[in-house]
Amino acid sequence: MKLPYRNKAFIPPEKINNYLLSLTHEKGKHKAVFFRKLGFNETNISLFENALLKIAQTNNVYSCRNIINSGIYLGKSYAIVGTITGKNGSANIKTVWCILKNRKKPNLVTVTW
Repeated sequence: MKLPYRNKAFIPPEKINNYLLSLTHEKGKHKAVFFRKLGFNETNISLFENALLKIAQTNNVYSCRNIINSGIYLGKSYAIVGTITGKNGSANIKTVWCILKNRKKPNLVTVTW
């Protein structure tokens, strides 16, 4: 199965700038080190964003979960594994995307490896 509405996938700029590539974010700094080793940084944010979007748009979903808070259905999360390639190499990563109820736009939640 492919990610629903994958052509509308969106990554908030602050997710990249203030988390995935931030060397000062308490929880994200190890991710920044990882992605910087692949060659991603502030000078090529669009390359990084496009590489993440490509995973969402071309790879299959390997797990899907309902998002429920206090018994209320909020939407679904989708995990997608793919290869990201930067200037200095490539790596397999897992991306997690969220589609909230009554929305047709997947948003990036997180990235792990």
